[in-house]
Amino acid sequence: MKSIATLSLVLLGASLALVLKPLLWLHPPAAPGLWSVYDATFRSAKYVDLTHTITPQIPVWEGFGPPAFSPAIAGRDIPGFIRKGERFTYEKHGFEAMRYALSTDQLGTQLDPPAHWAPEYPAIDELPATYAIRPLVVIDISQQVQADYGYSLQVSDIARFEQHYGRIPAGSVVFVRSDWSKDWPDPALATRHPFPGVSLAALKFLHLERHILFHGHEPLDTDATPTLEGESWLMHHGYAQAEGVANLDKVPPVGALVAIGFPKLGGGTGGYARYIAICPPDWKYGVSSSQIAEAPLPRSDKPLVFDASAGMRVRK
Repeated sequence: MKSIATLSLVLLGASLALVLKPLLWLHPPAAPGLWSVYDATFRSAKYVDLTHTITPQIPVWEGFGPPAFSPAIAGRDIPGFIRKGERFTYEKHGFEAMRYALSTDQLGTQLDPPAHWAPEYPAIDELPATYAIRPLVVIDISQQVQADYGYSLQVSDIARFEQHYGRIPAGSVVFVRSDWSKDWPDPALATRHPFPGVSLAALKFLHLERHILFHGHEPLDTDATPTLEGESWLMHHGYAQAEGVANLDKVPPVGALVAIGFPKLGGGTGGYARYIAICPPDWKYGVSSSQIAEAPLPRSDKPLVFDASAGMRVRK
């Protein structure tokens, strides 16, 4: 009897498995933790890069000077492999590498920690990991800039924005679109004065009234005042900021997120940053992960080679 009962249970289990298997296919169990959020939201989202590429020709404040790129060379002898001062090559060593002589940590698209001006506040490596992803707000002053190239974001611009789009959420990142970056990478941008800015009153309102995480702008400085009063106030009150942001015309005013990546340079007073806007799936700009080859990445018919005239690697 015992064996008959056991056999019955086995058969019942097998029958249930056959019945449940199609149901599990139609209704798979929810992915654990935040994976379900990725599957439901981020997998189909549109991604827009808000970051300039760093090259030897980009606009840089004349006090710093431009960066320089060159092929990496061996810093010591490795017997049977390479001699000190010899360049690494694909043909001889199986790989190549680059040497970057970066004149400053204030290059291209940046995340400025407050230690840039105020040593008592955090350096780039001391910024918290919670900066990684935030709601993104984009306030457009490009029309005002067309009429007055030295125009700065005013509190009245923020008020009009909120009348149309609602209150700016606490903890968000606010980028100010001026279209200054449309002329990138013309080196003359670094000397163009005045330039579109963000007024001190607007900065105080965003931080003290709306309690944002940080703001960002397209030019390489916050404002064109003689003392850079806005940047000075931010840094000396413990606030970070983004500079040299790009492609803000490709991002919705509200409803997107921004992913924030920056190097963890010990004691760094500035940081090369990468900002990616994560937009709704129906947004007209950007690309979703299903639209491109990601792994493996696509093979190019034009290999990277170092071009001495360009001062960097290019595809030829």
